[in-house]
Amino acid sequence: MTSDADSSYAISNLFSLTGKTALVTGGSSGLGLIMAKGLLQNGVRVIIASRKKEKCDLALKELAPFGECYAVSCDVTQAEDRKRLVSEVEKQFGALSILINNAGANWGAPLHEYPDEGFAKVIDTNLNAVFSLTRDVLSLLEKSASPEDPARVINVGSMDGIHVPIVQRVPTFAYSASKAALHHLTRTLAVDLASKHITVNAVAPGFFESRMTGYVFEHYKQDIEDDCPLHRVGKPDEMVGIIVYLASRAGAYTNGTVIPVDGGTSISKGARSWTS
Repeated sequence: MTSDADSSYAISNLFSLTGKTALVTGGSSGLGLIMAKGLLQNGVRVIIASRKKEKCDLALKELAPFGECYAVSCDVTQAEDRKRLVSEVEKQFGALSILINNAGANWGAPLHEYPDEGFAKVIDTNLNAVFSLTRDVLSLLEKSASPEDPARVINVGSMDGIHVPIVQRVPTFAYSASKAALHHLTRTLAVDLASKHITVNAVAPGFFESRMTGYVFEHYKQDIEDDCPLHRVGKPDEMVGIIVYLASRAGAYTNGTVIPVDGGTSISKGARSWTS
């Protein structure tokens, strides 16, 4: 066991990501693009995946100045697309240090109007695809894993998987259920994969600016800020910070956690004028 005298607690050592490789799904926009950029700026080689080739090309143009980055257009809910994605990761990197399961979908509608296909689409993207892709890249994660430096799986959950969301007014039954299930899948995978030197954690973001939050920011941003104890929405660097922690030496002993990054919104309770 390393003694304190032999250890370096310098930031450059604790949080170094140099030489690692990462796959970020849903990496062409929103939080996925932010996380990919943050990893690149810290010496990680990155592959982003997203459904639309045009968005992948635009994102790659934005990310390229920061480091070695590739983009694959694919639908992670489809087995053949996942197979092609895994093949590209193996071709470019040979092994995978970090998997960030970020691709997501949402659907809002009153209960009596909520369609089966909408519910199924959200569950398939936010939950089923996470399980399937993690399974499919397992051998590549194992290649990079060691007791001293585990491979990392980071699932992007949501504060809506911790509490029942109220600000956006329109119920999002499948989204909340999928994220709550994803949080528990994270714990289950963490126990199962620990013996392979792979840690699995989830982050549960609150409101950050993205395509998914565009409508509620336009109509309800003041309510969102009022609902948060810090009275604001999240900033990009606050998301990158938690990802860097979980992917670095500093987070090597963190396993099976769900970390809210929401300014305390998920634990803030009480009467809200828009629920009266």
